[in-house]
Amino acid sequence: MTRMVDCVVLKREAPGLTRVPYPGELGKRIFENVSEEGWKKWIEQQTMIINENGLSTMDPQALERLEQHMIGFLFGEGELADKPFTPPPAKK
Repeated sequence: MTRMVDCVVLKREAPGLTRVPYPGELGKRIFENVSEEGWKKWIEQQTMIINENGLSTMDPQALERLEQHMIGFLFGEGELADKPFTPPPAKK
């Protein structure tokens, strides 16, 4: 039977993740409050942030910034909650 969660991203009940997607307490919080579909939306957003900003996932500062974006995107908390990432306009 599929585990259902009240997804904070989708704002509705949806099938939950099958495993904790991130380490520590934050990962447990995500597992309990974010659906599979909500997590996929974050992964798409994260990919855009990494690519548009040329971030390296080997850089601890970049990872910290990504985590701040993640908390803002998923839970609407932190300094980036009211500043969702939007890519720059396409060059013509």
